[in-house]
Amino acid sequence: MKEAIEALEPKLVWKYFYAIGQIPRCSKHEEKIRQFLIDFAKSHNLEWKTDDVGNVLIKVPASPGMEDRPTAVIQGHMDMVCEKNKDSEHDFSKDPIKIKIEDGWVTAEGTTLGADNGIALAMGLALAEDKTVQHPPLELLFTVDEETGLTGANALKSDFVSGKILLNIDSEEEQTLFIGCAGGQNTELHKAIDWQNAPAGHKAFVVKVTGLRGGHSGLNIHEGYGNAIKLLARLLYHLPNETDYTLAHIEGGSAHNAIPREAEALITIPADKEDALKAFAQQYQAIYQDEYKFVDKDVKVVVEPFHEPKKVFSNEFRDSLIRVLYAMPHGVLAMSHAVEGMVETSTNLATVHTDEDEILVLTSQRSSIASSITDSSDKVKALGELGQFKVVQNDGYPAWQPNPDSKLLHICKDIYTKTFGHEPQVMAIHAGLECGIIGEKYEGMDMISFGPDILGAHSPDEKIRIESVQHVWNYLLDILKTLK
Repeated sequence: MKEAIEALEPKLVWKYFYAIGQIPRCSKHEEKIRQFLIDFAKSHNLEWKTDDVGNVLIKVPASPGMEDRPTAVIQGHMDMVCEKNKDSEHDFSKDPIKIKIEDGWVTAEGTTLGADNGIALAMGLALAEDKTVQHPPLELLFTVDEETGLTGANALKSDFVSGKILLNIDSEEEQTLFIGCAGGQNTELHKAIDWQNAPAGHKAFVVKVTGLRGGHSGLNIHEGYGNAIKLLARLLYHLPNETDYTLAHIEGGSAHNAIPREAEALITIPADKEDALKAFAQQYQAIYQDEYKFVDKDVKVVVEPFHEPKKVFSNEFRDSLIRVLYAMPHGVLAMSHAVEGMVETSTNLATVHTDEDEILVLTSQRSSIASSITDSSDKVKALGELGQFKVVQNDGYPAWQPNPDSKLLHICKDIYTKTFGHEPQVMAIHAGLECGIIGEKYEGMDMISFGPDILGAHSPDEKIRIESVQHVWNYLLDILKTLK
């Protein structure tokens, strides 16, 4: 498959995209990809530096005759969301991504692909190596831990970057130029588990909600995809109408910025209620398949036998937890009055995790209005307080306020129209981009975000359109050639 990927155009971009896919780089574990970038800079005799958190900057001299032009910053992040299908044995700490080609798209086998944001790294390295490309002085800025906290961007020092023009290649719609993004923060709910001995005469089962599409909690939140945690909580909330049960473990979701695709609970029921449980699960599977037939038709509710646990949650603790999960807001909270069709505020019930002595519920709120981030986060906080959870809210990240008078935007719009024969969409995105933080740290930075078509980011359905990569690469070259 390596040969097939590297035969795609533009060859240098795909060469590095494949190479990057062979390197483990989950968020907060970017050591190997950072070393790969440093080794690239050394082997190409390029000036480079790194900082305390592991961000990397590689300086690429201008093409002959373009030395006096302003420096352009090419920016993307090293880390990827590491999510896989339940039946996948992939080990993200050591296994390369199994990349394949399907119907004009590049995707992966049972895991996230890492096109978000490996394509930015690949294009940056291709620019540095290709001597035929005309470009001004470049700074390739590759940050760490974008996906789980924007840690790298937050840690940037004022002297790390010198350029004042930034091209962020971390968007996923070829026909759109992004000039703004939502801000956001996470709200965590913690509660110590009240345990009791497992009852006698019960049998244990794992109840799973699976088969959902998942997706990016910013880009896909308006699509109305199913949330596996919400669906599982709904089923468990109503299960006492069918049979007594105890709860020993609950798990779901993978990351703050991914809509949960799978969730499962370890329960026990009276031994003579097995058939009733299975019939109840099938009933809810039919309900979910009907409700989500246009967006998540493959949803399944699965019941599997399991070895009996020694201890279970107390009934009071179980009921409090399930009520909080069932009532927890999830999805679009408000649409923008300023930009037609744009999500203004949303929240994602992202993960639930059973630790040895604690339940942790992670949620993520986004909005293009700062006060609405606070408001939506406080609603989650209030619900957690009702359930007697300890609530922790992080500092979050700022929105990137659109500047329709940007000189860079006008340049990019003109080039886009000449290149593709029609004007681009110009929008703000309901997702967190590092531009919001970078814009605060570097006063006067003129920024724009664009990228090739990527579908299913943050899920194992992630794929990138081959033809779109060529289009965006040519577009990027035209921008760099034009900047003055």
